[in-house]
Amino acid sequence: MEHPALEEAFATTPRERFVGEGPWQVFGWSGYRTTPTADPVYLYSDVLIGLVPERGLNNGQPSGHAKWMAAAGPRPGERVVHIGAGVGYYSAILAHLMGPSGRVTAVECDPALASRATANLSAFPSVDVLQGDGTSVNFEPADVIYVNAGATRPMDVWLDRLNNGGRLVLPLTTNRRSGAPPLSPQGGMFRFERRGAEFSAAWISPAAFIPGEGMRDEDSEAALAAAFAKGGWQDVASLHRTDGIADERCWVHAPGWSLVRAVKPAGDVLSTGKTPIASPTPPL
Repeated sequence: MEHPALEEAFATTPRERFVGEGPWQVFGWSGYRTTPTADPVYLYSDVLIGLVPERGLNNGQPSGHAKWMAAAGPRPGERVVHIGAGVGYYSAILAHLMGPSGRVTAVECDPALASRATANLSAFPSVDVLQGDGTSVNFEPADVIYVNAGATRPMDVWLDRLNNGGRLVLPLTTNRRSGAPPLSPQGGMFRFERRGAEFSAAWISPAAFIPGEGMRDEDSEAALAAAFAKGGWQDVASLHRTDGIADERCWVHAPGWSLVRAVKPAGDVLSTGKTPIASPTPPL
């Protein structure tokens, strides 16, 4: 999919200014390896860069973020909230997309990473950095909320603070583990759009993320794991902020919320799919 504005944003945002001095720790199937030198060329492959390798915290895979940001559809002049901002690299790309009339609020719960993001984004007047839990920090209503930490459900605070027509893009992840270290919950990236009191929903792609602070509950995690096990995630069409939907209509049926499949014509069979394979490495 062509996206000239997004391509320009990546081309004009130097990754080396955000991830610290090299050599760098690059994450792959066999774990972390150190780049041979501090030449920034090693940052411009489709790779994850370790920010805190001992905790599995990375600057995520560019191809994944490009796909997910394109799905969010940020437009110049809009307000974006980036939850799980890390050191601010993808917040800077979002700021480029928003232009001088837009605003980006970058939220990061880890104090050390938030401090680095504040320094890295100091030259971006349209970006504010908040240190705290992305489910409890106070931010203004947004046109886009872009979440880069694993959640077991769309949090009420995010849905409540979406403007009409606003889009929420987040990874819904389970407690299943991948075989490559560091072990990470598995799941997929979804897009939600507010339409008055209703929310459309759509699957974007597989995704793996470190669990988000305050973003998980056992009942939703169990319901989500069961949903991925049975397949059919491609048929998700709407989010309901209730668990009072008939089971046969739901892909996820959890306390307080449901993901509901599209109504198929009579005689049509819902797709089953296979359990999604996560991205080769956790994006953050």
